[in-house]
Amino acid sequence: MSSKEKPTLGGQRIKTRKRNIAAPLDPASFSDAIVQNYLDNAGDLELVAKSIESSDLNFSRYGDTFFEVVFIGVRTQPGTIKPEEEGERHPYSLIDCAAQREAILPYVLFIQKTLRRRPFLIKSLENVMRKFLQSLEFFEENERQKLAIFTALAFSQKLSGLPPETVFQPLLKDNLVAKGIVLSFITEFFKEYLKENSLDDLIALLKKGKMEDNLLEFFPSGKRTSEALSEHFTKEGLTSLVEYNDKKMFEVKLKEIKSTLTTMINEEAEISEVTEVVKQQVKDAKFPDIEVVRMLWDVLMEAVQWSGKNQQQNSNSALRQVNAWAGLMNAFCTSGKLELELIYKVQTQCYEDAKLMKLFPEIVRSLYDQDVLAEDTILLWFRKGSNQKGRQSFVKALEPFVKWLEEAEEEE
Repeated sequence: MSSKEKPTLGGQRIKTRKRNIAAPLDPASFSDAIVQNYLDNAGDLELVAKSIESSDLNFSRYGDTFFEVVFIGVRTQPGTIKPEEEGERHPYSLIDCAAQREAILPYVLFIQKTLRRRPFLIKSLENVMRKFLQSLEFFEENERQKLAIFTALAFSQKLSGLPPETVFQPLLKDNLVAKGIVLSFITEFFKEYLKENSLDDLIALLKKGKMEDNLLEFFPSGKRTSEALSEHFTKEGLTSLVEYNDKKMFEVKLKEIKSTLTTMINEEAEISEVTEVVKQQVKDAKFPDIEVVRMLWDVLMEAVQWSGKNQQQNSNSALRQVNAWAGLMNAFCTSGKLELELIYKVQTQCYEDAKLMKLFPEIVRSLYDQDVLAEDTILLWFRKGSNQKGRQSFVKALEPFVKWLEEAEEEE
């Protein structure tokens, strides 16, 4: 018997790679399931939450859809806030409730509970909030009010680390700001948030949202002035916010004036020129005279070239600065009250700065010789001064000069 070789297939054997077959997206079915959940439980958020916890719905895939149903009762068309034409809408959404804290807080707590069970949904919440905030013009005024209250309560309740940028930055769309929609929204937000939080808490929130120094950006371009801001927030009962903004504006303008003055001093500009520039900036900034005197002294001392631990050189440098720029101080110390404020300023710095501790009487005498301080002002400080910082030792150090002043007065 002869055996024949069996035929074989030639060529290279190719291994086929198994592929993951993606399930088709079906957000409509997911939306319908959430809506039905609301309807079955008559909008009771406690029951809805329990039902959601036990469900096997794909929240990781349809997180945005879930929050759309929570906020407006139905899934929206892609890229818009318009409801899908197909699918049922439930009447228990956030925008269907009353525009009151008591009615909206349960929604915040419901979402908070959901996020604790499914923390990955925080990104979906951000996405939906950003979309709605950028589309505020398509909501009714009372619906915008509800969204503002919800947002304020979300931050008050520290809703699973919701970033403030998620709220503040999307609001800065030019068309929304121009129509005054943003100002109305943020005003409602401020009023609600400050009901149970301090102004410091609000400022910290604004700082995280990169809006601490930019409150005017919420105003239409034609109203971006400190006066308009003060008028609006005062009318809305937010005086603490007005005071905060005034303080911030003061600090900004003060920094600008100090920068200009420092540059001119370092360049040894003429006193008359420096005086004119400072007076104009002070006028534009509407600075109180007392603040001007304090600022001038700070800048003059900051511009001194200190020599480290050599006390005598430091004393000489400080006195040279006082004598060189006494004319500038004289231009702004135009009353006994302002002169007394200058003495208080000198007293405080000499008390707090070891380099100047023993220099107080010499500075006072130098300012007197340069006609910056009047005799009556010095005697008033000596007898009745109210600043207690180092007062006892400074009074004792100034006694010889005061005695000389009094003797000179008696001789006259």
